Amino acid sequence: MKTKKVSLGIFAALIVAGSIMVSCKEDAVSLPPIGGFNNADEVAASNLVAYWGLNGDGKEAKSGAMPSKSQNVTFASGGPKGQAANFTSGYLSYDAITALNSLPNATISMWVNVKNNGTNPASFFTLTRPNEWAGNINLMAETGWRKATSDTLVIKGLVVTKVAGNDSWQDSRNEPTKGGVQAALFGGKWTHIVMTWDGATSMFKIYANGVKISNPEWEARGTTGPLNFTTPTKAIIGAWGTNVSGGTAEAWQVPMTGMVDEIRVFNKALSDGDINSLYQLEMAGR
Repeated sequence: MKTKKVSLGIFAALIVAGSIMVSCKEDAVSLPPIGGFNNADEVAASNLVAYWGLNGDGKEAKSGAMPSKSQNVTFASGGPKGQAANFTSGYLSYDAITALNSLPNATISMWVNVKNNGTNPASFFTLTRPNEWAGNINLMAETGWRKATSDTLVIKGLVVTKVAGNDSWQDSRNEPTKGGVQAALFGGKWTHIVMTWDGATSMFKIYANGVKISNPEWEARGTTGPLNFTTPTKAIIGAWGTNVSGGTAEAWQVPMTGMVDEIRVFNKALSDGDINSLYQLEMAGR
């Protein structure tokens, strides 16, 4: 009889444990959607043309491309989602990826953790032009150029288009002296930054942590039109084209020191709502 009682006790315990496990599993898959999405991979999924998770390697997931060149990069925990790339005057560089050779419309989304170094700007992501420092598309921080305080980042998008056969440089950024969201007090903190370019309207915007921070005076670009890429274009994370793929680097063109995570490139200009959802989902590790 004692044996039966022990067996029944164990059986009951197993039932309780199984119920707890089922309950936990149900909770894990029933998190409330954010902006209608269960995870970041669902945001504009059909328009995602490149993705770097940076979880232990530099693989671009859509094409399977691995870096063709790299310098002073390690992978460390503590990123918004898993590991992140940690650069010490370093970079990751890739040969041409077909899906990035032409982007009439574009969104670049990524997480960065970089300090205002008071001297050189930091290049977060660029799609290069041959033998030029500035690529077809560039996302950077003008750390030190605008006499900003140490915790301020001047986050800047730069595109190079063709107008009447000539290169036309267009940029969009926040202006810290205006205060409010444009103050961008993100130096030394993980920050979700996004740039969008709408080829139909030539509207150029910059976002940080789900909120538009670019100066409205510089967002509208009139009749510039879609981006007209100079090819071949190569993706570089953490450096300028002249550091890696040709041309002569000027003194201020140095690879970045800081951390980068979760880089996504879309072939459309995401809406404000989708950008905010992407920020919240990735911040939640989803």
